[in-house]
Parts: sequence; C-alpha cells; structure tokens
Amino acid sequence: MVMKMAFVLFDGMTSLDYVGFYEAVTWLGILRVKDNVSWEMCAVSEQVTDDRGMIIKVHQVKPDLSQYDLVFVPGGYPTRQLRFDEAFVDWIRSARDVQYQVSVCTGALLLGAAGLLEGKRATTNSSAYELLEPYCAEVVRERYVRDGNVFTGGGVSASLDLGLYFVESVTNADVARQVQQRMEYPYYTPGGAAK
Repeated sequence: MVMKMAFVLFDGMTSLDYVGFYEAVTWLGILRVKDNVSWEMCAVSEQVTDDRGMIIKVHQVKPDLSQYDLVFVPGGYPTRQLRFDEAFVDWIRSARDVQYQVSVCTGALLLGAAGLLEGKRATTNSSAYELLEPYCAEVVRERYVRDGNVFTGGGVSASLDLGLYFVESVTNADVARQVQQRMEYPYYTPGGAAK
C-alpha cells in the first residue's frame, strides 16, 4: 500500500496540531509497517511561520493535493479568516477525492469551507464548535472522530491521539501500541478503532 501524505501548513498555525499527528503517522514508514510511505510539507509559500515564530521550510508550494493519499490540515487562529480566502479554500478543495482527509483543531474549518465535511460528523477545538456547525452534519464534542475517510481531532494535543487512532485504523491495535511506546505517550488506549 502506497501512503503519500501532504501536510498543509500556513502562517500562524499551531505547531502541536501538526507535529503530534506527524509524529505518530510517520512511524508507519519508519517501522516499515506500510510500503512506500512518504510525506511532504506543503504551503502557498516556500516557508511558513507558526503562531510563536518558528519558521518551517516546505517541500512543495501549492501542489495539486489530489496526488496524495492523505491530506492533513492543522489549526490555529488564522483558520477563522482563511476559510473565507477563496484561493486557499480552492486549493484545499483539490483534496476532495483523496483517500484520507484529516484535520486537527480548527483545521476542520478549512476542510469544512472546502465542502469536505458535508454530511459528515466532525470535531474541532472546543472554542470553535459553533463555527464548525454550518459545515458538517454534526459537531461531535470528542477528542477525535472518524466518519468514513474523514478524520478530525479536537484541540491542539488531540493531534497525538488522532495520530495514534489513525495508525490503528489503517493497521491494528498492536501497531498503534508499538508507535505509542516509541512516542512514550501513555494516554491513548488502543482497541477502539473501527476497521
């Protein structure tokens, strides 16, 4: 199974939203659990600056997201405005046929603005539940939610749990436990992922 992942980054994003999920899912390749696992950081510019000033260089500038198997969108305060940025939302919309569409925190607002949450159950940061309501069938007040091919996580540190949940969903509980041990993260309970 090929797993080509795109991490969509933007200025002002919350880095833990991104890094927690990234840390968990990239173990799929490191542990060779899946063949041909790769990942790229993508943005509309060659580098982004997070909400605390950390600069991240990206691999791809505004690539066609349809070429990936997984597209991930983190959150952060700028999502509240970016959801009205037609050019940015159109770019996210290019992920509509991607096998896995994933967000953490208010990244769900961007998936929603792109129409990717229509008819779906989803979650986001607790401060943005009302903002998410127009974009999905139901806002679920949980740490992470899966509805078909869409995975959404709650606020910030939920990215760690969502990452492990995703790993378990595409493999099994034993692999999730192995990744969890490598991360030394004791707060996720494998065994609940729907196959």
